[in-house]
Amino acid sequence: MRPTINDVAKQAGVSIATVSRIINGQTGYTAETRKKVVNVIQEMGYIPNAIARGLVNKRTKTIGVLLPSLSSRLSAALLKGIESSAHQLDYSVIICDTESDGKRTVEYLDVLSEKQVDGIIITSEWLKDVYEEAIEAMKIPVVLVLTSSLHLQVPYIKVDDYQASYQATKYLIEKGHKKIGMISGTKKDKLAGLPRIEGYKQALSDNRLSVSEDHIAYGDFAYKSGVRCMEELLERSPDITAVFAASDEMAVGALSCAYKRGINVPADLSIIGYDDTQDAEMAIPPLTTVHQPIYEMGEMAVKKLLNIKESAESVIMPHYIIERDSVRKMD
Repeated sequence: MRPTINDVAKQAGVSIATVSRIINGQTGYTAETRKKVVNVIQEMGYIPNAIARGLVNKRTKTIGVLLPSLSSRLSAALLKGIESSAHQLDYSVIICDTESDGKRTVEYLDVLSEKQVDGIIITSEWLKDVYEEAIEAMKIPVVLVLTSSLHLQVPYIKVDDYQASYQATKYLIEKGHKKIGMISGTKKDKLAGLPRIEGYKQALSDNRLSVSEDHIAYGDFAYKSGVRCMEELLERSPDITAVFAASDEMAVGALSCAYKRGINVPADLSIIGYDDTQDAEMAIPPLTTVHQPIYEMGEMAVKKLLNIKESAESVIMPHYIIERDSVRKMD
């Protein structure tokens, strides 16, 4: 059987409280006692329980992360940043897949509360009232990434989706494109969907180009919806010369659809994505896209959550266009 703190105390001839104080770096014992207890711990192979330590120092050295999809490249890059930062600070990460509709969110918040995590990072999800109520009841630090809240006073880390979308559309206009379609997220998504739609429309309007609902197809940021949306756009508006996709996954779906229809990218149709994930680099042709510093957001979220050289203020991260081979300049 695994040795317990009781076994250590008995073997060392001290109280459980003394062993606990030594494990947690507290005072109240002699150097000789500490040496004796440490030797017993090493000999017995005792591993202090994180939850038990948390009862003493009010920390379990764990954080929870809620994501709507673990399979996406964006989630993978974000988690890599979170895991890297947490590991450096000797924290463990509990990852919760809330699914795209968020139906597991409240359930996972309850689980994380029971686990006594030291904080929670919530990503890419619109916070419904019931989520916010559960978060407030937990009374622990929360940081939002790629999302924000209208009601909760908690810090967030994201880019300005409206401005990023505006810049992507303007980039296509500057390349000489006048008939530009958009593959968007859902209209109901107030976080990433709606701001990116509005940025696209405003860029067209500011450059005296027509804004038409026929030039917009609505997806869910995933690959399959990119394929479907590209098919819709080609059926409704075959004269478009460029497409702005609100995620790299949808942009790759659009590339696939174009390939199957014998449409050459970028000779016949230009496509620009959003996120700058590994999908964009691996696509054929490599995808021009809006860069979000996803990995860095993950790192910053952990440090902000734990107050490690980070303020509690929200942060708008920089974005910029990464030029590759999927957009051409019109003659």
